[in-house]
Formats: sequence, structure tokens, C-alpha cells
Amino acid sequence: MEIAERPTFESEVSKRIYEYVERHGTANRHIVQQTVSAPAEEFERELDRLESRGYLDEDGGTLRVALDVGAVEEYGSANTTFTIRPARQDDFEGLVAAIRAVTDEETYVVAETIAEQLLYEDTVTRHNSVESRVFFVAAVDGDLVGWTHLDLPQVSRVRETAQQTVGVVPEHRRSGIGGKLLRRGLDWAEANGFRKVYNSVPVTNAAALEFLDDHGWETEAIRRDHYTIDGEHVDEAMMTYAF
Repeated sequence: MEIAERPTFESEVSKRIYEYVERHGTANRHIVQQTVSAPAEEFERELDRLESRGYLDEDGGTLRVALDVGAVEEYGSANTTFTIRPARQDDFEGLVAAIRAVTDEETYVVAETIAEQLLYEDTVTRHNSVESRVFFVAAVDGDLVGWTHLDLPQVSRVRETAQQTVGVVPEHRRSGIGGKLLRRGLDWAEANGFRKVYNSVPVTNAAALEFLDDHGWETEAIRRDHYTIDGEHVDEAMMTYAF
């Protein structure tokens, strides 16, 4: 299933099954059946339909939203070897910790908001008729050290434009991880029909602006006094990458 495709349902039971799993990230099959209050035969039929359409996956009785966002990729540099892969629900705590490690050191308001949204919703991936998001993560020796996130609007008039965030924890920077994460997100967005991606940061975050500029991003707009940081009004730079 391409994530840009809105899920559609052939019955109310099918819709309730999907919405429960999507809202919780993962869900036990037995709990879902109890929650949707459907007869066993109908539940099995509708679940099979959701799986055959590529909406849900099941592993050992655990259901999760099925999103085809790519494979695991391995990279090596002079001082480290790392992998980049789609995020899973069990990455939740490591993902929030990585975002917090970045935003504790530098001002990245959009990423701060993403961390708070993750904590509020308690799920990594979302895909419904209102909102969709995907994460790719970087790992070194099994530890999550960076992420890139794509927020994908479902309103038809802006569905070709996505928002991206990217970050690497301080101790693993200058190893090529950030550039590979950024490129992984851009490649996915282009392959799924998006024509532009944007990333908004305060103008005081010079390192982030330089990083994006070095990777071909352009400043599309400046929003004056958009943030209040340490009691001071700070402009926001809206950086864009067009395909």
C-alpha cells in the first residue's frame, strides 16, 4: 500500500478494525475482536480483507498497519557502520529519546512538536483520512541514533507537499548519517508522487540551515518573528526541496 493512498473500507466492521489498530500502533488480535464487538466469522472475514488489501499485517497474533516504506540499508564510513530502515512501533522510546537529544542541544521547534505528538498519541506511524506520517531511523550497533520524519497531508490541495524533519544525536554526527537519512526521506517522497518537501527551522539554528543548504535545499520564505525563544522574537526560515 502506498502511504499516499487514503484507506477506504467496505464495511463498518472493517473500518473499526483498522481504526483501532492505526490508533494504537499495534494491537492484539483477540483484543481487537473484543473491542469491535463483531461475530467471529465476520471479524475473520473483514480482517482477511484488510490484510489482502495491504492495509494490515499480522505477526503472531499482533496486528499493525502495513506501510511499504522500504528495506533496511547498511552504510559504512571511516569511523562507523550504520543502518537506515523504516521505524517500527518498538522504536518508540528510542525515537523520542533521539529527538529530545537533538532538541535539547539546538532549537528545532518542529521536531520538538513531533516528539510531543508522539508522546500524546503513543504510536509511531499514522495513516488515516486526516493525517499520515512515516519515520526512518538510523541505528549504530542496534542503538537508535537518528531519524527522519515525513508529515503527509491528506487534504487534496496540498497532498503533493510534505514536511520533513531530520536529526542525529550529537555523538554520532559528522559520520554521514544525517545526509543519508535526509536522502532516504526525499527518495521516498519523490517515489510516492510528492513534488516538494519543506523543513522549517529558526534562523538562529545556523548548523541546520547550513546542512540543508549543503544538500541542495533553498530558502523559500522567511516568517518574521515566528518564534519566541528565550524571550526574544526569532524569524523562521522555510527551506524547500523541489523534485
